[in-house]
Amino acid sequence: MNLDKLKYPIGCFIKPDKITNENISIWIEVIAAFPEALTSQVANLTDVQLDTPYRPDGWTIRQVIHHCADSHMNSFTRFKLALTEDKPFIKPYHEERWAELIDSKTFPIESSLQMLKGIHSRWTALLMALSKSDLNKSFVHPEHGQTFFLDENIGIYAWHCNHHLAHITTLKETKGWS
Repeated sequence: MNLDKLKYPIGCFIKPDKITNENISIWIEVIAAFPEALTSQVANLTDVQLDTPYRPDGWTIRQVIHHCADSHMNSFTRFKLALTEDKPFIKPYHEERWAELIDSKTFPIESSLQMLKGIHSRWTALLMALSKSDLNKSFVHPEHGQTFFLDENIGIYAWHCNHHLAHITTLKETKGWS
């Protein structure tokens, strides 16, 4: 398998020309289901398996799980900022550096799985309550110099869930792990 396919096993996020209510509903379902899907995929993995990179020079499964908790915690905060402020500038973070900290490299995964369950429960409730005008609210990402609207960002994070889940399922399949 080539490196691009290992990096992006489901491809990159492609924003639909028009984001529909159906898109939003499907994306929210993905976000709601992610903690359980992730937990079931990693439940029987050993520490050696958790410490296996999903690709050459890539993160380990353990780091991917902790990254998801970090990233989704930040995204939930960004949603709340966008809903309570006028086009806030968000604070970016260096995800690659966070992944190298001890709590990402060697810490047990249970705390991040619990974080994801709690964050996604609250996030899903928030997402399901958004009005059309809420979906048009935005934040500015200074690192990208770009405005992100909440409707699109729901899609980006549904993709993010599936993207990292595919890193794990692809590695498990390649290695023959159940």
